[in-house]
Amino acid sequence: MSRWRSLRIALLLLVLGLVALDAWLTRVRTTDWDAPLRLTLYPIVADGRDATRDYVEKLQRDDFTEIESFLKREAQAHGITTNDPLRIKLGTALKELPPAPPPDRGLLGTVWWSLKLRWWSRGIESDQPRPRSQVRVYVLYYDPETSQRLSHSLGLQKGLIGVVHAFASRAQAPTNNVVIAHELLHTLGASDKYDPGSGLPRYPDGYAEPQLDPRYPQTAAELMGGRIPLSPQLAEIPVSLKQVVIRARTAREIGWTKTP
Repeated sequence: MSRWRSLRIALLLLVLGLVALDAWLTRVRTTDWDAPLRLTLYPIVADGRDATRDYVEKLQRDDFTEIESFLKREAQAHGITTNDPLRIKLGTALKELPPAPPPDRGLLGTVWWSLKLRWWSRGIESDQPRPRSQVRVYVLYYDPETSQRLSHSLGLQKGLIGVVHAFASRAQAPTNNVVIAHELLHTLGASDKYDPGSGLPRYPDGYAEPQLDPRYPQTAAELMGGRIPLSPQLAEIPVSLKQVVIRARTAREIGWTKTP
C-alpha cells in the first residue's frame, strides 16, 4: 500500500471519527435537559394549492405552543426541573420541498436519502440567524379537501431532523401537533411503540395506563404508541396533546430518567 493511499485512508478515518464525535456530542447536549431544547418549525406548502398557501401564511408561533406546554407537563412528571424544556421558533415558510424518501426503503437508498436530507437541511439552516436550533422539523401542509390520506411522517435522530405531513386545517391543527411532538421525540432517540402492521399500540410500553383494570378502554395515548386503545383490536387517534402522555420507557429513551 502506497504512502499516499495510507494517508488518504487515515484522513478519511479522521473525518469519519470527527463526524461521529460531533453526532455523539450533539446527542448528549440535546438530551441532558439542562437548558431548553431549541426547535424550529418550517412550514411548507406541499400541494401548491391556494387554500394551503393561505393557511400557511396565517400560521403563528402561538399555533404550536401546545407542544411546549405538553413537553413541560410531561417533563415535570418525570422529575425534569428545567423551567422550559422546549422553545419553539416558527421559521420562514419554505418554497422548496425536502428530498423525498426512496419508495422501496432499502438500506442503501435510505442511507443516501438520509444524507441528502441532512445536506439540504444544513443549507436551509445556514441562512438562519444565530443561535440556530438544535432540531429542525419541516411541516408539509396539504389541503384536506383534496388530500384525505397523507404520507408517513418521520424523525431522524442523526441530524435531528423531522419531516411531518399535516393538514392545512384549523380543525386538525391539534392533531398535527400530536404528530409533530411524536416526530420530535424520534429525533431525540424515542422509538415507536406500536405494531407497524396494525398500527395498534404495543402493551405495555405503548399504553398510557398499562396498569388499568379492566385494561380497556384506555382514556389517553402514549405519545410513541400513537393511539388510544379502546379494545384489543381497536384504537383511535388522539384529538390533541391533552389526551397524550409520555410513559417510562419513552422518558428513559430521551434522557429524562435513568432507571431500567
